[in-house]
Amino acid sequence: MKITAIETHICHARMRNWIFVKVITDQAGLWGWGEATLEWHTRAVVGAIEDVAQLAVGEDPTRIEHLWQMMHRQHFWHANGVVRATAASAIDIALWDIAGKIHGVPCHKLWGGPVRDYVRLYCHLGGGRMEDFYETKPADAGRFAELAVQAVAEGFTAFKTMAVPETAPLEGLRPIKYAEACVRAMREAVGDEIDLMVDCHARPSPRMGLLFARALEPYGLYWFEEPCWPESVEGIAAIQQAVATPIATGERLIGQHAFRPFLERQACSVLQPDITHCGGLSEARRIAAMAEAYRLSLAPHNPQGPVSTAASLELGFATPSYIICESVHADVPWRRDIVSEGYTIEPRGRLVRPTDRPGLGIEIDEAEVKKHPFQQEVLQRSFYADGAVADW
Repeated sequence: MKITAIETHICHARMRNWIFVKVITDQAGLWGWGEATLEWHTRAVVGAIEDVAQLAVGEDPTRIEHLWQMMHRQHFWHANGVVRATAASAIDIALWDIAGKIHGVPCHKLWGGPVRDYVRLYCHLGGGRMEDFYETKPADAGRFAELAVQAVAEGFTAFKTMAVPETAPLEGLRPIKYAEACVRAMREAVGDEIDLMVDCHARPSPRMGLLFARALEPYGLYWFEEPCWPESVEGIAAIQQAVATPIATGERLIGQHAFRPFLERQACSVLQPDITHCGGLSEARRIAAMAEAYRLSLAPHNPQGPVSTAASLELGFATPSYIICESVHADVPWRRDIVSEGYTIEPRGRLVRPTDRPGLGIEIDEAEVKKHPFQQEVLQRSFYADGAVADW
């Protein structure tokens, strides 16, 4: 059996272009789906897939680890940059889909079978643009509360929000009071039985991240995400050690070696590798094993398309350290038109149970994808009040 072609199928989905990758074999009707969505880098990723595909076409698709090593280590440069790592990740995901189809079992059964009865989903409420409504802060806090109540009404028992605004490296109380007001409003609106996460998007400096973490600690967050720049392991570790709130990070880290210092320095409680960027399912499983060794939780970053979600769920069914799956359910109204999914979501609690559909348990409708061709993503630019460039 050989890989005969690797195709990319781009589907514009509002703020991002989903990049679906189809690995085709010489066995009739046997292919696998991966995903390489990387906002604002669509053309670069498509080109990288064409480059990496040269290493895989003509090879045996069942030699997944061998192909992973080739895609990571060949052509001099290791696949540690996000563009090439994303290209290789998508192909790796598709190879696992093929492996499951060959054996007629879902991917989680290739990895030892299910370790849990279901995976819980959480949604994202958005937010984080304080300058849009700073002068009406109470109304903004009320809007966060409304979104929180809506998420609970839709069955979610956990949600995430960007209540921490864009923040200069050093500021006074204004942004901290803003974030606290928004989180207080959400907690009061939904009570203590709902898990609430706050995502800083790595905008604050380490010192500002610590101030935010301390201000929000009384509200019992499930986790506090990317409280400062991911390059600052020491800064994240200092925040982790200063508060009882679990600190989560890892969505921008590529490969298991990038995660190692966070484990060695006890810098976080939750690891968040992005399966479509970190090295695919093969590398995500290695990162999960590291998390298990250090008794940390795993909650992959997953704001992309349906292939990424299917991969995250399959990983979750078979991974002891996995705790919850990020879910995007309302980005575009036609999301479910482009994918046939083997799993169903229980509305009460937003729980997903494993099925016996082989591979990732999904199939992409290429005709539907063609209805949403590539569009340039909306350019995002962020600046501080003085005009200096901010982290977005």
